[in-house]
Amino acid sequence: MNMQNRTKTNKNIIASLILILTFTSFSCSKGSSISTESGTQAPSSTPDDPTQPPEPTPTPPPNPVPTPTAKMYGVTVDSVANINDVVNSLNSLSQKATARIVFDEGMAASYYATPIQKIHNVSYVMGEILDSFYVKNVTAAQYLARTQEYYNALSSSVDIWEIGNEINGEWLGNTSDVATKMTSAYDFIKSKGKTTALTLYYNEDCWKYPSEEMFTWANANVPARMKSGLDYVLVSYYEDDCNGLRPNWQQVFAKLAQMFPNSKIGFGEMGTTKSQAAKTDMIQRYYRMNISQDRFVGGYFWWYFVQDMVPSSKPMWQILNNNLL
Repeated sequence: MNMQNRTKTNKNIIASLILILTFTSFSCSKGSSISTESGTQAPSSTPDDPTQPPEPTPTPPPNPVPTPTAKMYGVTVDSVANINDVVNSLNSLSQKATARIVFDEGMAASYYATPIQKIHNVSYVMGEILDSFYVKNVTAAQYLARTQEYYNALSSSVDIWEIGNEINGEWLGNTSDVATKMTSAYDFIKSKGKTTALTLYYNEDCWKYPSEEMFTWANANVPARMKSGLDYVLVSYYEDDCNGLRPNWQQVFAKLAQMFPNSKIGFGEMGTTKSQAAKTDMIQRYYRMNISQDRFVGGYFWWYFVQDMVPSSKPMWQILNNNLL
């Protein structure tokens, strides 16, 4: 209830009291009550009558579903085929997760409507418009049309829109085309007042061309409006793809925070297909990582959630859950 409805003038108060007293004296034998102008119930004329039914409790208006504001506990869902087990695994976690849904190439947005609604009932949702592996297969116009289609179909169940995935990877195609796809998707989602995320690919000493190094590419190809306006800037990193390198993440995120001064920052994708011991070690190191940066939110988004942690009876589910701190 807003302040205007709570704050009444003396004239309105007096008028309401006169009306209550008049009506009470007329119908006291029925134990009547009457609503005041502000919508609250006036006292009954027979407050001690045990037969008087209790006053109904007002139903508050629904609150909008928030997006994660502090620590983000992310997992990647690359298939919604076994949706009930996926939902159960998410719902059983000790922390409310952010499920990053990979929208497969060639799939109509309507395919995801029911599964994502079920996921959204138990977790936050980040929608990946198109995985980086397939970006080269669509034109800039098709990429924007896909963004619009998915937004129109799924906007009520998606909290964060990943408008570009591993955007500086050499496999995405011509840089100019990639930048156009990224910016057009960003501009469309922002025009709707929604939350955006961009995922970069960390490739220190393992890039194909120097221009594709993460910071070099972002500095050259992410326009100023995105540098200041992106809600999340995330980093995809696979140790197995980069000679096992373990970067100084404190320095990496300090530099990223400087380039994107208003964005929350974190990891947007990670994982390994090695042994359970290797997976356990990686989950412990990343999900427990302490970065001294006010805007660092975690994220992580283990790529193999469906394979490793669904159903929740799998050992890796418990390992993940133990590290959601």
